[in-house]
Amino acid sequence: MTRKARVKWAGDMTFIGESPSGHAVVMDSGSADGGLDHGIRPMEMLLLGMGGCASIDVMLILKKARQNVIDAWVELEGERADDHPRYFTKIHAHFVIKGTDIASHHVERAIELSQEKYCSASVQLGALAKITTSYEVIEA
Repeated sequence: MTRKARVKWAGDMTFIGESPSGHAVVMDSGSADGGLDHGIRPMEMLLLGMGGCASIDVMLILKKARQNVIDAWVELEGERADDHPRYFTKIHAHFVIKGTDIASHHVERAIELSQEKYCSASVQLGALAKITTSYEVIEA
């Protein structure tokens, strides 16, 4: 399946990314590279993309398992190579699931399925980065 995205220059070091689904995001570089900090950095978007992809998977799986989730988030930490290209070498994703009577084994399995089977962003980034995960369940 081919999908077409577009990134258009908006002046200075600012670019507008347009997704195949019709959404847009502003990207910019830091001041060290001539940017004006008008938007997210492209490498930050990669990290967020993985977090979003995995979070969607985890929530879908927990919903199917009839878990009563009232809030959820993932905290991501990425380490990058020192030399160019400065790709991610390590990524840690810490999932926090808040709800009532959440079974830890369902959370663990949801994360495992996302990382190993469903999240294409994790698989893609995992080709170069060592990805680790952890989680905590907060009783509401």
